[in-house]
Amino acid sequence: MAEAEVKANKKVVFKHYITGFAKESDMEVVTTDTIQLKVPEKSKAVLIKNLYLSCDPYVRILMTKSDVHDSLETVPTFVPGSVMSGFGVGKVIDSGHPEFKIGEFVWGETRWQEYSLITAPEKLFKIKYTDVPLSYYTGLLGMQGFTAYIGFYEICSPKKGEYVFVSAASGAVGHLVGQFAKLMGCYVVGSAGSDEKVDLLKNKFGFDEAFNYKKEQNLSAALKRCFPEGIDIYFENVGGPMLDAVLLNMRNHGRIAVSGMVSQYGLEKPEGIHNLMLLVSKRIEMKGFSVYDCFDRYPQFVETIIPYIKEGKIAYAEDIAEGLEHAPAALVRLFAGRNVGKQSVAVTRE
Repeated sequence: MAEAEVKANKKVVFKHYITGFAKESDMEVVTTDTIQLKVPEKSKAVLIKNLYLSCDPYVRILMTKSDVHDSLETVPTFVPGSVMSGFGVGKVIDSGHPEFKIGEFVWGETRWQEYSLITAPEKLFKIKYTDVPLSYYTGLLGMQGFTAYIGFYEICSPKKGEYVFVSAASGAVGHLVGQFAKLMGCYVVGSAGSDEKVDLLKNKFGFDEAFNYKKEQNLSAALKRCFPEGIDIYFENVGGPMLDAVLLNMRNHGRIAVSGMVSQYGLEKPEGIHNLMLLVSKRIEMKGFSVYDCFDRYPQFVETIIPYIKEGKIAYAEDIAEGLEHAPAALVRLFAGRNVGKQSVAVTRE
């Protein structure tokens, strides 16, 4: 039996737990590792060549050691000295699993390195449609698109004509939620952190209105201006003062889907919410969710979204950094809100 080919395997290592906002120096690109391009004998593992890696806000949570983060059952906190992990797109190089064949494209949980040995391949999804850009599976057709789909359609139970507000609306999840809402016939407003992003929301993604929250002295007044009759649905991505302002402007029997609270991820002491009693007086349903509970519906999601893409009914923006060595900078760029569209890293292109 011929010996398996050995390749260099560049990787991004998490250096230490952090407080405050992440810096590039909290991560290290290591080029000295090698890997055999063969799965262990009698193993059901899958060896993939990573093509694209997804940069996501939740990664910031995994960079801090705390009781709250340790309670996350689905995604464990990073261990200092270990290779960072996240969602990505790859090509099967070798496989000991009967469901995955050499040459197939997959997306799912992987590590931030050129090649990854996936020992739990049941967490991978085969890519059925390769006539759309493979990078879409880090966002639109991956976890972010699926998060938008589950949160909006299943958690919010939207109806035509309802008033929908999306925070962090130019982000990977938010800009898709807004477009799903428009396809439903809803009135949609989004908030973002720059005039450039506000323009993108209105002129590329079809939002009815949008505002730069950094320019608003009173968030509640801004929402009242955009929603004089109140908000039926709020897709929550940021938390903090924005959530407090939204609660003041919700209509009776409104629904809030809590996807994330990115404004709180870098704070040593998270901000409190003061208007929660309005959940009672306005009979508001507010629910957190995780797509890790919903992956059985992923095939249905893909079959719904692919026609929208091919018919041009969904606009999508990507912000792709070239090369694994630029992954730390891309992640910090995301945390600082400097990305426009889905932030990802092209490890190599095929």
